[in-house]
Amino acid sequence: MNPAENRASRAASVEATLEPAQRVPPLALGIGCRRGVTLAQVEAAVRAALGAWPLDSVAAVATLDAKAGEPGLRAFCAAHALPLHTYTREQLAATPALAPPSAAAQAQFGVDGVCEPCARLAAGGAPLVRGKLALDGVTVAIAGLPPNHANADAKAPQPTHSR
Repeated sequence: MNPAENRASRAASVEATLEPAQRVPPLALGIGCRRGVTLAQVEAAVRAALGAWPLDSVAAVATLDAKAGEPGLRAFCAAHALPLHTYTREQLAATPALAPPSAAAQAQFGVDGVCEPCARLAAGGAPLVRGKLALDGVTVAIAGLPPNHANADAKAPQPTHSR
C-alpha cells in the first residue's frame, strides 16, 4: 500500500468509528516559510496549528508559487503524501488575509500574507477555521474544505501548479 492509500485507509477507519457530529472535515493548509526551513520546522508548525485535529484530516497544502521549491515544505508534503498547490502573487493579493499584513511578505513578494490566502484558495474560498500561526520561520493557516470538496475545484481558483 502506498503512503497516500495508507493515509486514506487510516482516515476512513477513524471516520467510520465517529458519529456524524464528531467527524473531522477535510482541511487545507496554507503554509508560508522563510527560505531554508527544515522538515522538522514545517512539521512542528503544522502540528501546533492543527492542535486536536488529526494530520490525516489534511487533504491539501498550498503556498505561494515562489515557495514551491522549498525543500522542507516539499519534504513535508512527500512524507505525508499530500499534494502541494501553488498560487501566484496576484491570486494571493485578490484573497484578503485576516492577520495583520506581514512586512516580510510585503517586502519580498508584494503581498500582505501567504498562509491565510493560500489556505482559503486551496479550500475553494472557504473560511479559515484557524488563522495564522507563526512558529520558527513557518506560518500556517487552516481552512475547512466544503463537504463536497471533490467538486470544489470547479469553483476554486486554479492553482498554478500541483505537485
